[in-house]
Amino acid sequence: MSDVLLVVVDAANVVGSVPDGWWRDRRGAAERLRDRLAVDGVPGREGAVEIVLVVEGAARGVESVPGVRVESAPASGDDHMVALVAEAGERRVLVVTADRELRRRVGELGADVAGPRTVRP
Repeated sequence: MSDVLLVVVDAANVVGSVPDGWWRDRRGAAERLRDRLAVDGVPGREGAVEIVLVVEGAARGVESVPGVRVESAPASGDDHMVALVAEAGERRVLVVTADRELRRRVGELGADVAGPRTVRP
């Protein structure tokens, strides 16, 4: 089991948590979130983290940067995040989302969950 915490971020949910006009440029909003994560990481978390930003829809194709791996969900972003948690096995996982159903699904697989303010002020 890896000591590095896997942090899976629901890009659409986190971006959508602040009404700052993100809907006019979904890809740009996802890129700004990615860049903030690359600089700030996950505030309040001690130790090493691996950050995976899951994008879907109009944000597909956002590139990874050092410190943040971006994965474009081939279909449902929620299903992709659940698959990432399932693949993690015994590894510690934190999923960042406010989506109640997603929180339930990943929680059943043993992941911890946190809201968007964990990574976005």
